[in-house]
Amino acid sequence: MLYLWVKALHIIAVVCWFAGLFYLPRLFVYHAMSEDAPSRERFCVMERKLYRGIMLPSMVLTLACGIGLLYLTPGWLQMGWLHAKLTLVLLLVGYHHLCGAQLKRFARGENPRGHVFYRWFNEIPVLFLLAIVVLVVVKPF
Repeated sequence: MLYLWVKALHIIAVVCWFAGLFYLPRLFVYHAMSEDAPSRERFCVMERKLYRGIMLPSMVLTLACGIGLLYLTPGWLQMGWLHAKLTLVLLLVGYHHLCGAQLKRFARGENPRGHVFYRWFNEIPVLFLLAIVVLVVVKPF
């Protein structure tokens, strides 16, 4: 029963984390396109609240529940699909922190990139999501 509760919390946290990972770069697109100070300030507030209030707690809960699932089912550590998934999760944590660094650059008024860059940057978590879901469901190796 504990396993099912931890798994449910893990899935909920993953959904919340990915919602933020999809939305924050989209805010970067609009922020890069904004031309007036009130709009830029509004985007800074929205980005900061999303990152600190939703994304960071969701990432921490995702990782904590994932570790809990590994503790409850240590046999998974022998499976190749899990090693691939954990590698992608580590890279996703890196992407999360890249978003945080970009948020700080926007807050300082330093943005060397245009909105097209952020449109492409926004697609990266989709690739992670596709790969991770396939690994977890199909377990190809």
